[in-house]
Amino acid sequence: MAASASAPPTPSSLKRIVAASLIGTTIEWYDFFLYGSAAALVFNKLFFPDSDPLVGTLLSFLTYAVGFAARPIGALVFGHYGDRIGRKKLLVLSLLMMGGATFAIGLMPTHATIGSAAPVLLTVLRLIQGFALGGEWGGAVLLVSEHGDAERRGFWASWPQTGAPAGQLLATGVLSALTALLSDASFASWGWRIPFLLSGVLVVVGLWIRLSVDESPVFKAALAQAQERKAVADAEVEKMPLVAVLRHHWRDVLVAMGARMAENISYYVITAFILVYATTSAGLSKQTALNAVLIGSAVHFAVIPAWGALSDRIGRRPVYLIGAVGVGAWMFPFFALIDSASFGNLLLAVTVGLVLHGAMYAPQAAFFSEMFATRMRYSGASIGAQFASVAAGAPAPLIATALLADYDSSTPISLYVIAAALITVVAIVCARETRHRDLADVDADPAPDKVPSPRRADTSARTPSR
Repeated sequence: MAASASAPPTPSSLKRIVAASLIGTTIEWYDFFLYGSAAALVFNKLFFPDSDPLVGTLLSFLTYAVGFAARPIGALVFGHYGDRIGRKKLLVLSLLMMGGATFAIGLMPTHATIGSAAPVLLTVLRLIQGFALGGEWGGAVLLVSEHGDAERRGFWASWPQTGAPAGQLLATGVLSALTALLSDASFASWGWRIPFLLSGVLVVVGLWIRLSVDESPVFKAALAQAQERKAVADAEVEKMPLVAVLRHHWRDVLVAMGARMAENISYYVITAFILVYATTSAGLSKQTALNAVLIGSAVHFAVIPAWGALSDRIGRRPVYLIGAVGVGAWMFPFFALIDSASFGNLLLAVTVGLVLHGAMYAPQAAFFSEMFATRMRYSGASIGAQFASVAAGAPAPLIATALLADYDSSTPISLYVIAAALITVVAIVCARETRHRDLADVDADPAPDKVPSPRRADTSARTPSR
């Protein structure tokens, strides 16, 4: 018997849940993106001063990529316990870990003070950031997906996704203000620490809001049902959600990983690598590049819920395909606009790129949530998303910088993003549409990799599909 669908939350309680997820993810992404922006702007000089400037940037981005390597480990650990004890507890822990590591970066000495120990310590703190973020994403989107109704799940679940552009907006805005107010020498000496130290204040606010929400009703219902079962097989699934994911949802994990390739790679090329390309190849200032990313992130934040709502009307797959095809087609115009060295063209390049990225990122939360059964959903969604980030987002700025250094041209970088877009298109074409899938129906289908899960005939307790 499937876990029964819970009564939908009141509008006020759902908004509070969305706010808790959004604020938490915004803080986590602020911390994560702040590192990426600092890696492009000052970390090469502060922690790798003996290297050639471009080589120093490569080494700086390498420590940046280390955070991605830790994300699958965080996904495994947080997913395992999130499927056993609940989403809320793990979300509080992830916020504390991320905020603590970011605050510590703001206090740490540089290469000039402690030598080679500085980049080592920086790498350790980056690992903690990545571990925490690997557990944050799955819990935040599931908390909203499992509270909301099926008919508007794409819209409501897209709001935690806006935490990424909101975090980018906040991180870039703080850095942009500091670079405008401070001289290059002052910023490199002490100004870069301020955004990292601000994380401590943000974490306190995030914890206060996140502790006020209830656990997912879908998870509580599934947990209660599992506790009533005495069969050995059921007990094994409870103890090892990862095993259940690989047994029943291996196909969905592969689809999720493929879907992430274009979304992840394009995002970090557009928002992180652009700070290198615009300042070195196009001859634009740091402030100009930061301002373009700042405005583009604001537009990105606004369009994500709109793309999420559209996925409720026409499906997750069509919206995702619009984004994947669009990003691939935009890459050559993207770099051509930047090469013009015009702020207006730079802003157009970034904004259009992020709008197209939003078409992939917005439906992703609901899409991935609807693939997996409740008692393995945290593990499945997190593993699919975060394992892909190791091959996608982690090396993206590094690969793009290396291609630029080797070929002194943007063409190989464009082809790199286009190849990722092709992988994502194949993955989405091979996926099943999940728009009308009730989360209780997924629980009732033990092997969705073998048998498609149609909407159940008995929908008396649920909102009818369009």
